[in-house]
Amino acid sequence: MRTNRLKLISREFEGFEASFAVQAEHFEKLTGWRVDREFEEIHRLYDRMISGEEAASGDYDLFLCVTDWLPEAIQKGLLLPLDEYIKENPPEGWPDAWSPSMRELQTGKDGSLYGIAYHDGPEMLIYRSDLFSDPSEQEQFAKRYGYPLQVPETWSQFVDVAQYFTRPDAGMYGALTASFPDGHNNVYDFLIHLWSRGGELVTGDWKAAFHRSAGQEALQFLVDLIHRHQVVPQEALDMDSVRSGNCFAQGGIAMMWNWAGFAAVAEMPGMSKIAGKVRTGLIPRGDGPQGVHMSLNIYWVLAIAAGSKNRQMAYQFIKETASAKMDKMTSLCGGNGTRLSTWRDQEVQKQFPYYVHMETVHRSVKSPLPIPEYPAINEVLSQMVDDALRLRVPVPEALGRAAEQVDSILARAGYG
Repeated sequence: MRTNRLKLISREFEGFEASFAVQAEHFEKLTGWRVDREFEEIHRLYDRMISGEEAASGDYDLFLCVTDWLPEAIQKGLLLPLDEYIKENPPEGWPDAWSPSMRELQTGKDGSLYGIAYHDGPEMLIYRSDLFSDPSEQEQFAKRYGYPLQVPETWSQFVDVAQYFTRPDAGMYGALTASFPDGHNNVYDFLIHLWSRGGELVTGDWKAAFHRSAGQEALQFLVDLIHRHQVVPQEALDMDSVRSGNCFAQGGIAMMWNWAGFAAVAEMPGMSKIAGKVRTGLIPRGDGPQGVHMSLNIYWVLAIAAGSKNRQMAYQFIKETASAKMDKMTSLCGGNGTRLSTWRDQEVQKQFPYYVHMETVHRSVKSPLPIPEYPAINEVLSQMVDDALRLRVPVPEALGRAAEQVDSILARAGYG
C-alpha cells in the first residue's frame, strides 16, 4: 500500500531537526501523511531552492525559507500564496496570536501572504551569568577598569569586559563571532554594528550609505575584535552561527551576540556544559550620540513550494505546526517559536529565560532591504566583511569597493 507523503526541506540545525521530527509525528498520527525531511547548509539551500529554482521543480512541498530571500522567491513565483487557504481554514488564533513583526516580511507587494512564521531570531547579547556574578571577578575587574563589572551597555564596555575575560592559556575567550562567509551572520554582524551606531545601509534615494563613518567604525570594530584586541579566537573565521552557538555551549566563551536560539542550545542538558549559567540582554549600543540598542528582524517562514503536488495537505501541515501546542514544541526542541503565547509561556520562560526579553527586543529591530535584489547585495556585503576580517583588504577599501557594487546593483534594477 502506497504511503501518502509530503517532502520538506529546511536549513540544517539541530533545533529544526528536533522540532520538525515531533511535528511530523503529530501530523502523521492526525492525517496518516508522512513528512519526509531534508536539511541543507544555508548557502546551499539558497542556491538550490531560490537561485536554482528547485522550489518550482515539484520535488518539494514545504520549504523553510528565511525572510531575506522572500522578495526574490515571490518575484520568481517560487512560493504559493496562502490567502485562500487561510481564509477558509485559518491557523489557531490567526492573526492576533502573532506579533505584527512576525507577519510583515512574508507579505508580498501584491498584499498576499507567502508563509507562516516558524522560527524567530532575534539576536541578543548572550553571556555567562556565573562569570559576571562571581565576587572575585567583580573585584578584579573593578580594580583594573575603575568601574563595576556588569553586562555591557556600549561597545567600548563590551571590549573592556571581553579583554578582561580573555585567558587563552585557560581556554577562555571574552567574545565570539560567527564570521564564516556564508552571507548569514557575517553580514548580520556588520548590519547590527552599523545600525547600533546610527548608520544606514542605503540612503532615501537608494544610494549606498554603509561605507560612511558609522560603517567604517562598525567594520573596523569587527576586525579589531579578532586581530587587535584578540578577544575572539581565530577559529571564529570559520564558524557559522550554528558552530559558534555550539562552541559557546562548551563553556570557553564569556559573551557573544547571536540568535536567541543559541541561548536555548546552551541550556539544553547533554548538549551544554553551562546549562543554568546563561542569560541574555540587549545588544550593546554605539558609544556616540547616535548609538542605539538594535537587533535584526529576520525569521524563518514555513511556505508551500510552488511546484508542490500536494498543496492542500502542505497547508494543513503549516496550519497544524503553527498551533499553540506545536509552536511551543519548536521552542522546547531548541528553536524559537513565534507565537505570543509561546513567548509568554511560563514553562518556556523557566527553561529558556531569554523569552522574557522577546517582546522588548522586537520593539527595536530593523530588517535588510525588502527587495528582490537584496540577496545579490548580501553577497557583496559578505565578501566585503570576509575580505576585511581576513586582512586581505583594508577596511576603507573593502567598504568603498562594496559601495560601488551595491550602487551598480541598485542602478541596474532602476532604484533611485
